[in-house]
Amino acid sequence: MQLTPTERDRLLLFTAAELARSRRSRGLRLNVPEATALIADTACESARDGARLADAIEAARSVLGPHDVLPGVVDVVTEIQVEAVFEDGTRLIVVDDPFRAHGTDDGHDDGQDAPGAVLPGTDRVHVPQPVRTLTVRNTASVPITVTSHFHFFEANPRLAFDRSAGYGMRLAVPAGSTVRFDPGAVVEVGLIPVGGARIAIGFAGLVDGPLDAPGAREAAMARARATGYLTEYRNDASQEAGQ
Repeated sequence: MQLTPTERDRLLLFTAAELARSRRSRGLRLNVPEATALIADTACESARDGARLADAIEAARSVLGPHDVLPGVVDVVTEIQVEAVFEDGTRLIVVDDPFRAHGTDDGHDDGQDAPGAVLPGTDRVHVPQPVRTLTVRNTASVPITVTSHFHFFEANPRLAFDRSAGYGMRLAVPAGSTVRFDPGAVVEVGLIPVGGARIAIGFAGLVDGPLDAPGAREAAMARARATGYLTEYRNDASQEAGQ
């Protein structure tokens, strides 16, 4: 059976969530990866069952409480992001405050001096300096959120901006943070080159290989236009797919 990188990632997430469920059923409190996987999988399955975005987020928040996780996990896992398949397509689910539905008064001492507690670092947050700035308009009727290390070229097709200029780039924001584009909003974003080996696997599937391979940019632009991505910014609200 041939699977896309996205499908393999989804199966890996499901497997991790099943392990978390098994350990929880044995009375074990979950660590950071286990809690993250279980909450994210719950959101994905809720979306697959036909739930709306807001309902999928609430379902994810309801699955675990502070008493279900090890000391310090609530302080570390403050937001979970996962792409899920809804009836109208793929969307990014952002679960902020994932333990909120349960509150924090559960009779457990989850203070930072508890055994096994995870102590958040106090180092100064690194904010990368952008090497390029793009103007982006959200032409969709719903908010769109893009994470720090997402290949910006492959961001949501309803974001109108100079796609070619965004090729091989990511947001110049601290690791793990996001930029939100409200419906109809025009946002200036700073970008920096993708680091490391510069290989883009998954995302929207427009590249799925080395970013700097000969002809990779041109091929990715052709795929973007063919699949209806907005590829340029216009200084008005009228946008046409593939422009």
